[in-house]
Amino acid sequence: MPHRALLLVDLQNDFCAGGALAVPEGDSTVDVANRLIDWCQSRGEAVIASQDWHPANHGSFASQHGVEPYTPGQLDGLPQTFWPDHCVQNSEGAQLHPLLNQKAIAAVFHKGENPLVDSYSAFFDNGRRQKTSLDDWLRDHEIDELIVMGLATDYCVKFTVLDALQLGYKVNVITDGCRGVNIQP
Repeated sequence: MPHRALLLVDLQNDFCAGGALAVPEGDSTVDVANRLIDWCQSRGEAVIASQDWHPANHGSFASQHGVEPYTPGQLDGLPQTFWPDHCVQNSEGAQLHPLLNQKAIAAVFHKGENPLVDSYSAFFDNGRRQKTSLDDWLRDHEIDELIVMGLATDYCVKFTVLDALQLGYKVNVITDGCRGVNIQP
């Protein structure tokens, strides 16, 4: 029998209404997440989360380069969209959404801590040079299937799902629980 976990991707204040990098309708994902959390708990399945966790001088921030937010460029030899400062470590914006049932979350995996490279995926940085502890945690808990939802579909959810598939996990994406930044429709 497969062991499954719900992975909540970046359900953080800065990606919701009023946040520094608010995703349109991002708040609407919290109700979906809470329903899925209840469902997973009733089945004895793990609930885990990723959390964008940038130092204040992160290289993905437009402010570090003197450019307007959403300007394309490069960071450490990799294509990079320069973002508004967001999810700065220990800030209110970096915290998980206050209406999210956080008591049910077994583990939270920080990403984006290296100021020299961005990390859209919950598994690796964008250059795949460093990995988070997510894959090790999943293997230690014998989890081989993920239910994934969160923010933003076109960046962090997308790259998390692609990496999960490449690592051999079965993945189910809850599209009702995803919203995109969509800066280039």
